Parts: sequence; structure tokens; C-alpha cells
Amino acid sequence: GELRRIQTIKPRTYNDARLIGEAFRQGVPVIMNLTEMAEGDAKRLVDFSAGLSFGLHGSLERVTTAVFLLSPAHVEIAVDTEQPPARDGFFAG
Repeated sequence: GELRRIQTIKPRTYNDARLIGEAFRQGVPVIMNLTEMAEGDAKRLVDFSAGLSFGLHGSLERVTTAVFLLSPAHVEIAVDTEQPPARDGFFAG
């Protein structure tokens, strides 16, 4: 099917895991921003998300230190392995 939606969730407690699980089970990619969580709860949520993605044959990718992307099995994630050449300015090219 066609990808029509990506869900962004910024949980504050581990109890918000349900929101992540429900969206992911529906086949929606989830961006999980853990910047407002305590470190212990954030680690638990990453473990939960890893199990969720494994169980549903998806993937879990770290975007930044506290932001993760959960991708369902039908969504392919392309990762650049090479750094683009340095540019002088934002729009330089």
C-alpha cells in the first residue's frame, strides 16, 4: 500500500507506550521523540519498541540521541553510508 501517514509521538512517561504500539500495529511508521522522558523510562520505551518492531518484522532506527524511527515491514528505510560533500552555506551547491 501507499504510505500516507507518519505518526510523531513525544511520550512523557512509559504509559505512552500504548500510543506507539497502537499506531505501529496499524502499519504506520512512528517517530518517537524521547527528549522529555526520564532516562530510565526512555530506555524501557526503547526496549519495548525494539520488541514491538521485532515481533511485527519491522525495524527500529536511531535518528538522534533521543529520537527513533519505528518502520513497519512494508516500509523500506534507505540509509546514506557516505557523508555528502561539505558546502559553504545552507543553500550552496
